[in-house]
Amino acid sequence: MQSSRPGIASRLLDPAFVRELEVLRRRLEIRARSGASGEHVARRRGGSAEFQEHRPYSPGDDLRRIDWAAYARTGEPVLKLFRAEEDVIVRIVLDASASLDFGEPPKIEAARRVAAAFGYMALAASERAQILVAGEGLTREENPARGRSGLHALLRALDAIEPRGGTDLPRAIDTVLRKSKRAGMLVVVSDFMDGGPLATALGRAVAAGHDLALVQVVAPEEIEPAYEGDWALEDAETGATLEVTMDAAAIEAYVLRFAGLCEELRQIARRLNATYVRVRTDEPLESAIRRLVSRSID
Repeated sequence: MQSSRPGIASRLLDPAFVRELEVLRRRLEIRARSGASGEHVARRRGGSAEFQEHRPYSPGDDLRRIDWAAYARTGEPVLKLFRAEEDVIVRIVLDASASLDFGEPPKIEAARRVAAAFGYMALAASERAQILVAGEGLTREENPARGRSGLHALLRALDAIEPRGGTDLPRAIDTVLRKSKRAGMLVVVSDFMDGGPLATALGRAVAAGHDLALVQVVAPEEIEPAYEGDWALEDAETGATLEVTMDAAAIEAYVLRFAGLCEELRQIARRLNATYVRVRTDEPLESAIRRLVSRSID
C-alpha cells in the first residue's frame, strides 16, 4: 500500500513498520458491543455473513478459512473474507492542540504514526476506520474509510493535521459519541494535558458500548525535565506566561504531578476495562503498538 502523495507513506508507515502491523492486526480483537443487542462484535468475519473478497494466505492464518475451490483452480491459497451484518468501525480521536507541537521531534509526529498504525490494521482487516480531530471540541471529522483502498485518504488526512489552539478533549469525545450511530473501537491519542472532566466522558463512551484505548504521547523531557534556574514558561495553548524558578523542589513537584496524571489514566483504564499505553517520542513505536494490541495498561 502506497500513498499517491510522495513521502507520506514512508513517514507514517515505513515498510518495516507495515510488516510488524501485518502480524499484529491478526491479533487485534475489538470488543465493541452492538447498540441493539449488547453482544460482542467479532473482528473476524464468517458464518452466514455476506462474502466480500479474497486475500492471500499468510502463515498463521486459520486454515479453515482457505477457499479450497479457488486453490484448486489457481494453485495459490487464499482466504475468504466476509462482511459481517454489523461491521466494526475504529474511530481514532487525535488531539491536535498546540501542546502536541512540543518536543523534538514534536509529539504530533508520533501521534500521527499511532493513528496511521491503527487505521492500517483496521483497513487491512476490511473494517472501517475514521479520523476525528480534537481541539477545543471536535474540529474535524473525516469520512470513514473501508478496506485497503481507503488507506490513501486516511494517510493524507493525518498528514494534513497541524497542532494549534487549545483543547477540550471531553467535549470532543462527547461530540463523537453523539454522532456515532453504532459502537465501535474508540482510540484516543493525546498527551491528556487537559483539566476537563475526561473520566466522565470516557465512562460515557464505555457505557455506550465502545471498546476504549487511550494512547498518551509524551516527550522525554516531560518525564524527566532537565530545566534549572529562572524560566518564563509559556502555555502553548493559551499563550499565558508564568515566571518560575526551577530548583530541586520545583522539579520534584512537577515530576509528582506528571506521575499523578499517568496514574489517573491507569486508574481510568482499569475501572473501564480499557487499554492505556504511554508512547515516548524517542522510542520506536513497534513496542507501543504491540502493547496496545495485547491490551496492556502501562
